[in-house]
Amino acid sequence: MCRWLAYLGSPVEIADILVRPNHSLIDQSLHARELFLPNDPLAAQFAHHAFPTNGDGFGMAWAGRAGTLGQYRQLGTAWDSQNLKHLAQQLESGCFLAHVRAAPGGTIAEQNCHPFVDHGWMFQHNGSIPNFREIKRELTFDVDPQLYPGILGNSDTELCFYLALTYGLEHDPVTALSRMVARVERARHEQQIQASFRATVCASDGKHLVVLRWVSPQRSNELAPSLYHAAGSTILHGIEGEKLSLPTDAQLVVSEPLSLHWSRHTWVEIPPGTISVFEQGRPPHIEPVNLGL
Repeated sequence: MCRWLAYLGSPVEIADILVRPNHSLIDQSLHARELFLPNDPLAAQFAHHAFPTNGDGFGMAWAGRAGTLGQYRQLGTAWDSQNLKHLAQQLESGCFLAHVRAAPGGTIAEQNCHPFVDHGWMFQHNGSIPNFREIKRELTFDVDPQLYPGILGNSDTELCFYLALTYGLEHDPVTALSRMVARVERARHEQQIQASFRATVCASDGKHLVVLRWVSPQRSNELAPSLYHAAGSTILHGIEGEKLSLPTDAQLVVSEPLSLHWSRHTWVEIPPGTISVFEQGRPPHIEPVNLGL
């Protein structure tokens, strides 16, 4: 199961969030801990979803100069990449996404590494479309023909991104992500696929974070992938015992908290079945996913 983070706020050195915390995303790439919510009695039933090592590629994307988006993706392991660490120490940004990938059964290729970037948006995902090969063709036919050439890989995440772009991500991201979920669920229902569509998604234009947490409602006993939010001057504990303080206007969304010892007063669970919109210095707007669009 992949791990990701997303930051929005005053510009910070990317390494302060990506590299230096004692349970940074790089540490999570080697040993993820929050595969399910702590003490959840259902967790043992879904151990087959758990992949504590995420070594099938990594990447980051960021809001750069003059409104442009930067992107860096690479095969291999994040914990052993000096290039990633050096680059993170040289970049400052007020909005960035980062992702480490686990691809059991999937194709390991740079084109399948997250975040994806196109049409002014960044996109990353944790989870999977069940039985993807069975419904990939019909979902692909829904992609706008003008957007289709942008698909370079063969992952379910990239297809979700281009479905969302097709459905108007640039103009109404909440509706676009809701329509994307509804389309996957319809295909799943038509093919009588029993396994759940499970996902946490973050899409960003460099000014907002639009975050989805989802598990198929027909399988209500299943677990949505973990997802947390922290806001304001959060203190992260560094590898060397130092304290790393985020800006007062910070919004940080993560698959799991970036500190080994953390408080639920700081890290708040994002509810499943919702889409949240984060803006700098404001509380998130959270609403249920609307499958009836």
